[in-house]
Amino acid sequence: LKPPFLSQFASYLNKLGSSEVLRLVNGPHKCSGRVEVFHNQQWGTVCDDSWDLNDAKVVCKQLDCGTAVSAAGSSLFGQGSGPICCTGTETDFSECKAKSWGIHNCHHGEDAGVVCSGETWTGDGRR
Repeated sequence: LKPPFLSQFASYLNKLGSSEVLRLVNGPHKCSGRVEVFHNQQWGTVCDDSWDLNDAKVVCKQLDCGTAVSAAGSSLFGQGSGPICCTGTETDFSECKAKSWGIHNCHHGEDAGVVCSGETWTGDGRR
């Protein structure tokens, strides 16, 4: 996803709250897995076209999962079953919402994932 997408994606997630709109599933721990986005009352996946470490950084930060270690593609964490929310070619997240979701050239074999370093903790024991 291109850099303008990152700022819009992060802004969108900040407005709605990370736990309500973004999750990682099928990973070995809560800070790695397939990226899923909640939209229109259902969870959907993100296509790995143009998915890179910069996108993974946004996800890891939003979920308080430390820093991004890798941006996984090719359904490393299994294939999702919901609609594919973003194709990876959008310039901002609002374009994902404006399109008819599910109309694209991606398939669940291209679901994006992330591996994050782990939870971010402060010195006083708080996240």
